[in-house]
Amino acid sequence: MTAPNGRQSGAARGDTVSTVVRQWRAVHPDLDTGPMEVIGRINRCAALLQQAEDAPLRRAGLSRPEFDLLGALRRTGHELTPGELARETFSSGAAVTKRLKQLTERGLVERRGDTRDRRVAHVRLTDAGRALVDGLLPEQLAYETAVLSVLAPQGQGELADLLGELLARLEGSLGALRA
Repeated sequence: MTAPNGRQSGAARGDTVSTVVRQWRAVHPDLDTGPMEVIGRINRCAALLQQAEDAPLRRAGLSRPEFDLLGALRRTGHELTPGELARETFSSGAAVTKRLKQLTERGLVERRGDTRDRRVAHVRLTDAGRALVDGLLPEQLAYETAVLSVLAPQGQGELADLLGELLARLEGSLGALRA
């Protein structure tokens, strides 16, 4: 089936979501299932990527969320509070606290109390943490390149642009949608 823009529609692609869409169209032919084709595919891709896990990270004994915390500390180049790390990594405060405890026990990060407010902690990478991130990042990027290699470079760029546009709009307006 060809969509109005000339592209092959999702229902004609043969992926899992296209089957779900065909089934819904059979039950409710009057409903527009177009949003399901986009959001369903984003969710399915995310689930498959999570199931596959990130091989380089797994070999290093890290989860993606732990690597994201280490990466946030490395890319910002300075100490961050647990609250700032939660915002940087889109995580809950409780999840950040748990991960920081594990990373501290492994000697990858260290906490320092604030001199003015004892309730505040500052977190920084240790030398071992910095070395781990710097060693893993090229390997992780090569892994991600391999995962995306099923798409032509132009398609990867188009997908990145479209997802970037969607993300920017959602980040700006999702609060209004929840109301």
